[in-house]
Amino acid sequence: MLDNLKKYNIILASNSPRRKELLSGLGINYEVKVINGIDESYPKNLKGSEIPEFISKIKAESYLPFMKENDLIITADTIVYANDKVLGKPKDQEDAVKMLKTLSGHTHQVMTGVSITTRNFQKSFVSTSEVTFDTLTDEEINFYIDNYRPYDKAGAYGIQEWIGFIGVSRINGSYFNVMGLPVQRLYKELCNIK
Repeated sequence: MLDNLKKYNIILASNSPRRKELLSGLGINYEVKVINGIDESYPKNLKGSEIPEFISKIKAESYLPFMKENDLIITADTIVYANDKVLGKPKDQEDAVKMLKTLSGHTHQVMTGVSITTRNFQKSFVSTSEVTFDTLTDEEINFYIDNYRPYDKAGAYGIQEWIGFIGVSRINGSYFNVMGLPVQRLYKELCNIK
């Protein structure tokens, strides 16, 4: 499958172990290259799905000066969006507790923007999943933060971890998108590349 990609050197521009695992699941050969210090700020007038798509494009632009003719770079950005606000990566335990209390007993959106970029074209898209949490106790929240330390995860949680097992009551959309890469949609887009 994906024989159309054999002429490309596929690069995943992410250090995320979850994105590496998910892209590997598609059975394609790729390498990881990461440029540190990319500015991921965005204009404050952007809302919802506009934000991760904008950031995935900004990430891709950072690689353009270093790209070879046959490079194909995949960049992505995932946000947790609740009450019309972005919940990024928590800066400390207090921030993580606050985020998980915001999500507890409610439905929020997880949006991943993906850009597939070569020297000649770029295709960007956003995948959105709705995630509903049961009401979490303070004890459950603290146990999760103490044992799983979710400081590298948007919204302070990883759905594939303990909190997802005990807290998520419903998902509408791609589970893998919530992990950080909507591989089913990515596969469809990669199939269409000439």
